Amino acid sequence: MLEYLIVGQLVNTHGVKGELKATAQTDDPQRFRKLKWVYIDKNGSLEKCNISGVKFFKQFVIIKFEGIDSIEEAEKLKGFYLKVDRANAVKLPENSFFIADILGLKVYDENNQLLGELKDVIQTGSNDVYVVRDSEAKEILVPALKSVVKEISIEEGKISVILPKGLLD
Repeated sequence: MLEYLIVGQLVNTHGVKGELKATAQTDDPQRFRKLKWVYIDKNGSLEKCNISGVKFFKQFVIIKFEGIDSIEEAEKLKGFYLKVDRANAVKLPENSFFIADILGLKVYDENNQLLGELKDVIQTGSNDVYVVRDSEAKEILVPALKSVVKEISIEEGKISVILPKGLLD
């Protein structure tokens, strides 16, 4: 299980006073209002940065970090990911999982036949879709619905599904 979870990515500067535009990589971008600090992942080296301000502009989160007061300083942070540790991650409802925790799990059908490994999760808005890839690199798109996904066991590294009729045809 990952110790740190990505919540955003710094994509550009905003203005000349050190603010940065970030894309939220979380279901609830408003969570940035509650964050007092984040880790900036500088190519594997995590630097804890205090947040002094957050606002929203179109689809972006505008973040002001303490000590970053010019466009030149902000420019150096473009492209880096924002992370939180698990202790500061959003508490999920029961039977909900962080995508990072389920990627790589083996997916089995109702007959306990291995379908493949969960490689990606497509978030469509109405429901997620699991991208399952078998050993021959063939992909199956499995809707993440309660009627389809019967069990997720991170401990066992396994997802059990009942595929809708015609999905494999």
